[in-house]
Amino acid sequence: MAPKKPLVFATRKLPDVIETRLMELFDARLNVDDRSLTKADLIEAVKTADVLVPTVTDRIDAAVLAQAGPNLRLIANFGAGVDHIDLATARQRGITVTNTPDVLTEDTADMTMALILAVPRRLTEGERLVRAGRWEGWSPTFMLGRRIWGKRLGIVGMGRIGQAVARRAKGFGLAVHYHNRKRLHPDLEQELDATYWESLDQMLARMDVISVHCPHTPATYHLLSARRLKLLQPHAYVVNTARGEVVDEAALTRMLQKREIAGAGLDVFEHEPAVNPKLLEMDNVVLLPHLGSATLEGRIDMGEKVLINIKTHIDGHNPPDRVLASML
Repeated sequence: MAPKKPLVFATRKLPDVIETRLMELFDARLNVDDRSLTKADLIEAVKTADVLVPTVTDRIDAAVLAQAGPNLRLIANFGAGVDHIDLATARQRGITVTNTPDVLTEDTADMTMALILAVPRRLTEGERLVRAGRWEGWSPTFMLGRRIWGKRLGIVGMGRIGQAVARRAKGFGLAVHYHNRKRLHPDLEQELDATYWESLDQMLARMDVISVHCPHTPATYHLLSARRLKLLQPHAYVVNTARGEVVDEAALTRMLQKREIAGAGLDVFEHEPAVNPKLLEMDNVVLLPHLGSATLEGRIDMGEKVLINIKTHIDGHNPPDRVLASML
């Protein structure tokens, strides 16, 4: 008699090829309608599941984990960020947490570079003008943007994605600067031709473009605070493809309204999916619905990592992508 398959609960619809493998390997519960689950739904899931597969849209807090049944021993997160999971409570309850690092690096860096280009060159503003039938033809002074070649890019958080952005930025003629908890190895710093700033404040005051690439943790909440945003030069742009909570969105919005900075490209928001209504009214902001890692290839790669983490855990081994407190 074949052993009983573990019960795996996926909170959102995943790529078909991943869902098919989940069904083959495990006793899988899928979210066919792809609806966002309520807290009550999540509590029901953790009561019976052996493995929970959540995403960034699911808040797995202490209240949810308090209702977890004795069989829940793994939370195999579909995504790299884990700020929506109460890691301390999971650890206390003996629940392993895994994520899907590395596979999203290039896709997120591509999207970051797209925003770095789109905001200064007013791409979405121009596209809306054409669609509205309000373009009356070319003229020498029409819709002038700002050149990025020769400008300074300040990267906040020089992990894998920050480094991938730095490599792309070099190709567009940007001078790369960065602030990070730890300075890069000299060889890597030389390869990226990147200038290190120990002081985030000093870097912010000197850059033309700021790109955010650090995770959301208690230490990085509002890292770009109202005070720090005030350090930016009036011609500077802010790009965020990391987590909305890293930037004080209300302060950023006020500065954009007053034209105290030139513009912003935002793929993430502090209270997403809610977006500050004032941002929606501005032409100097490019707004995207959290598309940084949204490629078919990336989503399948994420799913394959989830499958490996689950299978390894069930086989009694440490999953390759286990999240440890020391990593955050």
